[in-house]
Amino acid sequence: MFPLCKMAVVCCLFSLLLACSPKELVRIGFLGGMSGRVADLGVAGRNGAMLAIEQRNAAGGVHGRAVELVVKDDEQNPEVAKKAVADLLNSNIELIIGPMTSSIAMAVLEQVNASKSILLSPTVTTTALTGKDDNFMRVIGDTGSYATKVARYQVQKFGRRTVAVIYDQNNSSYTESWFADFRREFELLGGSVVAVQTYHSAPITSFSQLAITLLKQKPQLVLVITNAVDAALICQQVRKLDAAVPIEMAEWASTERFIELAGGAAEGVIVSQFVNRTDRSERYQAFLKQYRERFGGQEPGFAGLAGYDAALVAMDAYAARKDGESLKQTIIRLNSFQGGQQKYQIDRFGDANRTTTVTIVRNGTYQTLE
Repeated sequence: MFPLCKMAVVCCLFSLLLACSPKELVRIGFLGGMSGRVADLGVAGRNGAMLAIEQRNAAGGVHGRAVELVVKDDEQNPEVAKKAVADLLNSNIELIIGPMTSSIAMAVLEQVNASKSILLSPTVTTTALTGKDDNFMRVIGDTGSYATKVARYQVQKFGRRTVAVIYDQNNSSYTESWFADFRREFELLGGSVVAVQTYHSAPITSFSQLAITLLKQKPQLVLVITNAVDAALICQQVRKLDAAVPIEMAEWASTERFIELAGGAAEGVIVSQFVNRTDRSERYQAFLKQYRERFGGQEPGFAGLAGYDAALVAMDAYAARKDGESLKQTIIRLNSFQGGQQKYQIDRFGDANRTTTVTIVRNGTYQTLE
């Protein structure tokens, strides 16, 4: 018979081995366009998520388990995105942060709905996904929260009643949703849409003729609904033809890359967004400092902050999940989350509410108006 004292020693050694063995990683997916014309969005979102995860790991992870971010580039291509999602799902990843654009979310949602995993998007805002009991969740409001705010601002603050609109059909789930929300509010307040130009974003797209057609009706406002690169090129062409016409831009383009590319044509452009870049709070300033230090002086912009916030939600859900509970159920139960800048809620449909601000580009920076 094995001596009792030796058995006790063996048990102690076995317990020590278990304690010293590495715990299983918490693996979280990330899906975003990190190449092509919308790369600024995907890269910033990934970086924000990475920063939040690195900070959590430095603080002990999730119940002692390290968190790993598994990154996939969707190339802003639906077929590439579907393959990337399949790879993540086949790796038993329960939560994917992303995608960063509405068109990709619509392309992969059926796959995700057929699984037990969820999409937690930092920046997808199409109203086509609002109020749906599906496997899609987000950390920012839908297009209505941005479009209606600036429609009211343009009419009530400046008395502008006519608008010419240009938008990219490559991300139509977002751009058409944004335009519809803006138009509804603008017309309700007595405004009218006098011209609409659509196009498909591509490196060879020429915006000079589009700008000429856009300005034919002499609108009191030009509305641009597209990515940062195209928005910069459109603003330059509009400014060549009319240096004074006011320009409004959807928040999709409101990255630092837009200002860099547009140069002087960015001055005076108004945009509504959830991030308040003039926020001097300790929390937001700490986030800015840490992001800049980690990523070589780059600015996070709205995508970096949203990626950071999405990763915080994901890790809070893993930490708080009860036995038998899905991550979606946990997020809905938790309801309230503290982000890098503001506190917000996620409702039972996975839709978030955010305070939005109206900003203007002045002296090469986004400054808050209200």
